[in-house]
Amino acid sequence: MPGRPLISLQRVDKRFPTGVVALQGIDLQVAEREFVSLLGPSGCGKSTVLRLLAGLERASAGVIDSPAASAARTADTAFVFQDATLMPWATVFDNVRLPLRLAGETRAACDTRVRDVLHLVGLAGFENAYPAELSGGMRMRASIARALITRPRVMLMDEPFAALDEFTRHKLNDDLLACWQTQQFAALFVTHSVLESVFLSQRVLVMGSRQGRIVAEVRIDEPYPRSAAFRSSPSYLAACAELTAALAELHAPIDQVVR
Repeated sequence: MPGRPLISLQRVDKRFPTGVVALQGIDLQVAEREFVSLLGPSGCGKSTVLRLLAGLERASAGVIDSPAASAARTADTAFVFQDATLMPWATVFDNVRLPLRLAGETRAACDTRVRDVLHLVGLAGFENAYPAELSGGMRMRASIARALITRPRVMLMDEPFAALDEFTRHKLNDDLLACWQTQQFAALFVTHSVLESVFLSQRVLVMGSRQGRIVAEVRIDEPYPRSAAFRSSPSYLAACAELTAALAELHAPIDQVVR
């Protein structure tokens, strides 16, 4: 069950030097061990939220509380980007080991730990492969393994499965939830997919495109693990319909929204 809040944004604004307002007055909390998705149209500020929580951007106003806000706790936060961003000249083992190597650990000291996390993401036996030898799904698994290797308390994921086919995406959704249950990190997952957000999450937050704000929240009160059968269950379909309606309202004419 989710615990106390681990990351939060309180009345946060983000204005870029060009004058573009990405976020305005946004409030958001994710508890320990909670899985939350951010859903919304392109340009609504979803990725900006992740970058603020990761310490890659600074807010224009408001209060941010996250492990990455403290220099001593940056290793508690991991970021998985839409692209796998692997080093093409390095093996899967060395790509995954990179955070530990940067922390000063020798290859011998972290050998077991790397192999364990590769097994967790389904890449056991591919330690010596290079990124060019892997499928898109396998490259993303390696990227997730690299994020997991530090045993983070917070996992920020920016549409990591967007470029994958539906079958691979479903499989990686299953495996991500297995990793989440094993390592018990808090997850904030950005996606454009209603179906994916409902399958993965305990809560889905819908962001609007007018100056980046949260306009709706849908709770998914279904137990884990979630099987393929969940995708055709009445509760799944009802949550998908509720989120689809919330997204449709974002594009409704202003006079219809007022009514």
